[in-house]
Amino acid sequence: MPRESYQAQLETMQEDVLYMSEVVVDRLRSALAAMEQKDEQAARDLIAGDDEVNDLYLELEQECIDLLALQQPVAGDLRLIASSFKIITDLERVGDLAVNLGEYTLDSQQDMFPEVDINTIGDHTVEMLQDAMAAYEARDPEACYAIAERDDELDALCEQASQTIVRELIETELDPEDSDEHVEELMQDVSRMLLTVRDLERVGDHAVNIAARTLYMVENDEELIY
Repeated sequence: MPRESYQAQLETMQEDVLYMSEVVVDRLRSALAAMEQKDEQAARDLIAGDDEVNDLYLELEQECIDLLALQQPVAGDLRLIASSFKIITDLERVGDLAVNLGEYTLDSQQDMFPEVDINTIGDHTVEMLQDAMAAYEARDPEACYAIAERDDELDALCEQASQTIVRELIETELDPEDSDEHVEELMQDVSRMLLTVRDLERVGDHAVNIAARTLYMVENDEELIY
């Protein structure tokens, strides 16, 4: 009976990790939608709801600690718990990045850089995160490698977007009569766009981290961990 209880605890932990990932993905999608639609109320709601992710993280952290301290797992079970602990840390940080996107939406001064396709970059990061968690659930090592390879595509999209923003800033002709306030608002929007691209790229990095920890969990393979 104690062994059955232990296995049930492991299964519950995995289910809770997957639930946390669903919450985080939903918040990331909501942040991208608020940014696209310039929906300030949705952005405020997103920021205000950050405690949900933090609470889930703390609860799961305690689950992992209890399993380590009380069950003294070894081999595969130990890797499962340790990897899950690292994965929830990545998920919590993605939740923070979603909050950043909400704050950028509130800080936006004007429409800029129509050539920068934030939606495509955002969709790519969401898919990577979802697929990384699907690999964790299915314990699929091949999917882990595939996610790591897709990160190069995301990096290229983000690099192209950043270059476009900088190029358009350089080519922007300011009216000598523009006030200092106008120029400051322009620079703030440039900064906001660059930070948006950077944060979406970081979401992709966290997806790769999740894939790397899953590969380690399944095959005791540290190849993707960096």
